[in-house]
Parts: sequence; structure tokens; C-alpha cells
Amino acid sequence: MKLVIHGKNIEITEAIRDYVHQKIEKAVSHFQNITNEVDVHLSVARNPRINPKQAAEVTIYANGSVIRAEESSENLYASIDLVADKIARQLRKYKERRQDKKTQSQPTNEVVVPEPVIPDLIGDRTPELPSEVVRTKYFSMPPMTLAEALEQLQLVGHDFYMFRNAETGEINVIYERNHGGYGVIQPRNNNGHTNGKNGKVSHNNIMMQEKSHSVK
Repeated sequence: MKLVIHGKNIEITEAIRDYVHQKIEKAVSHFQNITNEVDVHLSVARNPRINPKQAAEVTIYANGSVIRAEESSENLYASIDLVADKIARQLRKYKERRQDKKTQSQPTNEVVVPEPVIPDLIGDRTPELPSEVVRTKYFSMPPMTLAEALEQLQLVGHDFYMFRNAETGEINVIYERNHGGYGVIQPRNNNGHTNGKNGKVSHNNIMMQEKSHSVK
């Protein structure tokens, strides 16, 4: 298992590095068979008015899925403890969901050929971004269903998740609504229609398609 530690506004001392290895390796010890890489980001806020000031973020890449947890407090070691506990719970949920899917799946003779994932989305081109953009990330986007996108949203711990819709082939965004439930943002064609089934989304009545461009 590969574990990488980054720091922002903080020096990663040997004591900090050893503590991170001890806590995070213990948290993922029962899940190493599904864990490919662990990325740990530690940061300290420079603004003294920001409270809590010290944050620990853990991102785990597990068999094509991304699992993320973040915690912060006034003490870096306390933040590491909190995020280690949280990521262990996230991994447990992820493993239980995988086991449930295997139990529910029916045997079939159909051979499914996975689509190749392109690791580099921009090739030798240089991205041109506005000066206000301070961080850029690139991700492969294999097609997935709404149910799979919802599961990824819950795993990464963000309030939105962008994915390629397996049904339409388009880029969609699923997000948590302020008043509960989930919403899905889909691109609209020039004729005012979406490429889905009349722009409506159905997934056990837990998602709602927004008809405007407003997210919240």
C-alpha cells in the first residue's frame, strides 16, 4: 500500500510522519486488499481568526473508487486521530456495500468487457485557466449509473459529484440539496430538451431533477 503525505503551511517532521503512518495504517489495516493508495494532506490555516486551525484530509483510492474523509481541530494530532477513525468507518461502509452487491448479483454467462480508462485527459496540451483558479485536478470518468454516482458522492464526503452518465454518455453532477434529498444537473440541448427520458430522473424516489441552472 502506497501512503503519501503532503503539507500546507506546515513542515512534515519525522514525528508527524511517524504518527500519520501509525494511525492511518492501523485504520486501513483490515482493508489493505482493496486499498491501492492513500493520500494524506495536512494543513494549518494562516489566518488566526479561522477556528479550528489544523486540518487532516485522507483520500483513499480503492479498486477504482475514491474514499475521502476530512477533520479539523485546534491540534494537528487530534485532527489525525479524528480523520483516521472517520476513514475507517468509510472503508467499512464501502466494503459492506461491495459484499451486498456480490450477494445480490445473479450468475450470468454474459461477458462484460470493461471500457479502457484514459489516465491522461489532456495529452501534451497545456491547460489555460483563469488566474483565480488555484488548484486543478484531473480524473478519469468511466460511465456509471445514478446509483453508482450517489454511492461515490457519499464516499468522497463532498456535497456534489461529477460523473459520466452511463445512459446518456453526458457529464452530469449529482449534489445534496439544502432541504434534503439529492438533485442531478444535466446539460440542456439547444431545443430545450435533455438527452434523458424527458429530463426526468428516477432512483427509488431519492433524486430530483432540477429544471433550472440553479444548484441550491
